[in-house]
Amino acid sequence: MPWEKLQAFVLSTLDYGDSDRIVSLFTLEHGRIRAFARGARKSRKRFGPALEPFARIEAQVRLKEGLSSVQQADIITIYPGIRADLERIAHALYAGELVDAIAAEGQALPRLFRLHSAYLERLETEVAAEADRRFYEINLLNILGYRPSLESCARCDSPFGETGALMQNDGEPVCRSCSSGGQQIFSATLAMLSSWLRTGSFGQTAVSREVLLQAGRMLDGAMGSHLGKRLKSLDFIQQICIYETSLKMN
Repeated sequence: MPWEKLQAFVLSTLDYGDSDRIVSLFTLEHGRIRAFARGARKSRKRFGPALEPFARIEAQVRLKEGLSSVQQADIITIYPGIRADLERIAHALYAGELVDAIAAEGQALPRLFRLHSAYLERLETEVAAEADRRFYEINLLNILGYRPSLESCARCDSPFGETGALMQNDGEPVCRSCSSGGQQIFSATLAMLSSWLRTGSFGQTAVSREVLLQAGRMLDGAMGSHLGKRLKSLDFIQQICIYETSLKMN
């Protein structure tokens, strides 16, 4: 197959042998792919620092079934603002690990590519915020067709109305007629998540702490049911939050 120039984000890398590297790329044209970069750890002319996590690059790739090949990668941006702040790094790594874990391989997802780009651009200029991470998550789940129902019961399709819903272990909200157990989800939380899907831009909606915590529990349940594992970058974010809290207390 011929070489193609692809727009891509570096999701993750794995050193192979003494000089090579296997990279996971999220491309605009072909979605998530895995590729072998021969000599990537030694050839500054062909790769330089381009194959670093969450860098945006233009890559010359030969697509193959299983493991493609990367001939060259040129940097579009490495997001220096993100790399100067540990908390922003943690959130950028999380976004990449999430896409790497949940997006189907070889399936073009231009809407998700634009969302991922917008989130990294947000992190480049703003402090890492939980509301932005949750905005990214609900829109990612929506694009992939995995988002929980926000307007009506997932089991009987009855509208939630002012009483809200009860969240099940998988993050799915159901009405009180279909379940007597689960965590309460306020109608305000469901309305906020719905507004995030309509807004299309980060930072456009003010969020109360209580509503944000509820939304977070719901999104954690929904993603956990599809991922089947806890992402390592979430532990990294948690560790940084604990460290930042201890600094403020001292």
